[in-house]
Amino acid sequence: MMQRVLTLRLARFCALRTKLQLSVRPATANMSTLLINQPQYSFLKELGLHEDNDGVYNGSWGGQGEVVTSYCPANNEPIARVRQATMAEYEETVRKAQDAWKMWADVPAPKRGEIVRQIGDALRGKIKALGSLVSLEMGKIYVEGVGEVQEYVDVCDYAVGLSRMIGGPILPSERPGHALIEQWNPVGLVGIITAFNFPVAVYGWNNAIALICGNTCLWKGAPTTPLTSVAVTKIVAEVLERNHLPGAICSMTCGGADIGTAMAKDERVGLLSFTGSTHVGKQVAMMVQERFGRQLLELGGNNAIIVFEDADLSLVVPSAVFASVGTAGQRCTTTRRLMLHESVHDEVVQRIAKAYKQIRIGDPWDPSTLYGPLHTKQAVQQYLTAIEQAKQQGGTLVCGGKIMDRPGNYVEPTIITGLPHDAPIVHTETFVPILYVLKFKTEDEAFAWNNEVKQGLSSSIFTKDMGRVFRWLGPKGSDCGIVNVNIPTSGAEIGGAFGGEKHTGGGRESGSDSWKQYMRRSTCTINYSKDLPLAQGIKFE
Repeated sequence: MMQRVLTLRLARFCALRTKLQLSVRPATANMSTLLINQPQYSFLKELGLHEDNDGVYNGSWGGQGEVVTSYCPANNEPIARVRQATMAEYEETVRKAQDAWKMWADVPAPKRGEIVRQIGDALRGKIKALGSLVSLEMGKIYVEGVGEVQEYVDVCDYAVGLSRMIGGPILPSERPGHALIEQWNPVGLVGIITAFNFPVAVYGWNNAIALICGNTCLWKGAPTTPLTSVAVTKIVAEVLERNHLPGAICSMTCGGADIGTAMAKDERVGLLSFTGSTHVGKQVAMMVQERFGRQLLELGGNNAIIVFEDADLSLVVPSAVFASVGTAGQRCTTTRRLMLHESVHDEVVQRIAKAYKQIRIGDPWDPSTLYGPLHTKQAVQQYLTAIEQAKQQGGTLVCGGKIMDRPGNYVEPTIITGLPHDAPIVHTETFVPILYVLKFKTEDEAFAWNNEVKQGLSSSIFTKDMGRVFRWLGPKGSDCGIVNVNIPTSGAEIGGAFGGEKHTGGGRESGSDSWKQYMRRSTCTINYSKDLPLAQGIKFE
């Protein structure tokens, strides 16, 4: 009996030991298979990244919150980990950013521009490595990743010049011995919440302009691209520290909805710039408005290209393909609706479908690749759901429509025809590479269809008719913030104001007079005479 008991106990012990060993192996494997440890991704360590990274920067690095793992969309393998911010760390960061502002606001604007110039140069020095990280973590092709960093560099160059130009006019006063001027001052702390699809450029648009205006910045990047947020902040922090400036001028708190909600509700945040979905943007807007705060919203877009009978089809086809397939349909300016005049409909569909089949699909960091994966598995499911809904609503699948048989979140770029212009799925912005092709007869019809969706970001027509061009640009033409002629809906330049109307949010970033959103205006009257005349000729004696 005793021998049997000992035998049973020994068997249980061996089984338990085996179970424990098996439970440890996956964790060990996970540590050893992080992409950051593989030689082909050595650029990650060039950017100062490690297996585990701090997700808080306010002059010093930290992060005591949840540990999140960043995954590569091309193979769904883990890249590295980031420790997010706790609410206590958020509070500490805001306080430090406020303290840093007291010094930064006193620095003359051209001197602030010099710091931004140095940030641009530092980005230039890391542009290939940082572009590779964007490609690896977000999933866009390498040339787009590098191009996105170049946007930040270009905005820095633009901001340097702007730092010597911002200001208000001296206005004529109706009263003798009086001067009437506009004074522009920084709003203080600018909160910047960015989306996964442009994890560098959108921060750059906001950061460079906000800095030369005299503001400090607090950045919360997308939870699925935290390594890019950390790498960019390291580059910026080195510039600030080299110039003996408080690092909290450009703070960062990685986190989820809790951090974003805190920023929206925080009265210490003078301006909140939010880029993301219309659904979340509406919630953010209501929280900011509840405290009478200032907001800058860059939300969704259901963008259309309209092709008239006189269009140059040699421009139309590459434009439509680039705008609908670029970044795998995950740009806010992606073309989602292609409206074709009935006389050219069949030919254009045939030519675009042929071009779709020639798109080089592959690993996004391969320089020859033109089309990479969707960012997440959830996006793949949204793609499938949208295609099924389009079929149910009368659409015909011309090409695509399936998940690709390869690792990662790859789906086929898709063209669907035959849907009514007002079909529910056509009016729904789905952040995937699905192009809905619509057939129209008249100019009035096409313009009306362009404007009937809730979003108002980008739009374009292809025509040689100059009268039509100016009708398109005029009050009865496109109601979008970006109105193009004979170019795609995507690929905006930094010199113009970027943003849209209606459910796109109304915000403007980057060029033109977008800097005004980062400052507050005071109208100032100065009496340098010995009299006290009143305006409008009023006598009060």
